[in-house]
Amino acid sequence: MYKTIASIMFLFLVGTVTVMAQDEDYGLGREATDKEIAGWNIDVPPSGEGLPDGSGSVPEGKEVYQAQCQSCHGADGKSGQMDRLVGGKGTLASDSPVKTVGSYWPYATTLYDYVHRAMPFHSPQSLSPDQTYAVTAYVLHLNGIVDEGTTLDANSLPKIKMPNRDGFVRPDPRPDVDAEACMSDCKSGK
Repeated sequence: MYKTIASIMFLFLVGTVTVMAQDEDYGLGREATDKEIAGWNIDVPPSGEGLPDGSGSVPEGKEVYQAQCQSCHGADGKSGQMDRLVGGKGTLASDSPVKTVGSYWPYATTLYDYVHRAMPFHSPQSLSPDQTYAVTAYVLHLNGIVDEGTTLDANSLPKIKMPNRDGFVRPDPRPDVDAEACMSDCKSGK
């Protein structure tokens, strides 16, 4: 019995000290500057907000693709050792869907965002905004989404309607996607 009371008192004291310690300022660190935050805030949503100045054409993209992307994704975007980028149209409802930029991705801005943040694999974030727009234009061209004379920029890229844009349901019907965190009354389902 004494062990139980002692354990409860110990937990209470630890909890109280923890709460009190959260309010203390230890004089360590500083607030991040707007410039520092901007260096990490590089994602591009479907709206295109945050796309940088610059532009890139399909022919320019072909040159960058051949130099930076072809070794992983193949000359045609579908024969490399890494993920296919091209093809797959009409396969999503089949037993063997081929999910590529052209068959699956709902927004062209997602392609720009991904290439900018994560490609090329051996040197992510090394492409300039112009090179990233160009590679985006070229991959979209390989998928038949834009023609060979296309030049993309922050204004034109968000306007591209991807073939599978309407294949995504909003709001997402999966129960785990919009579930609220259970912090108070979990048993009642609220």
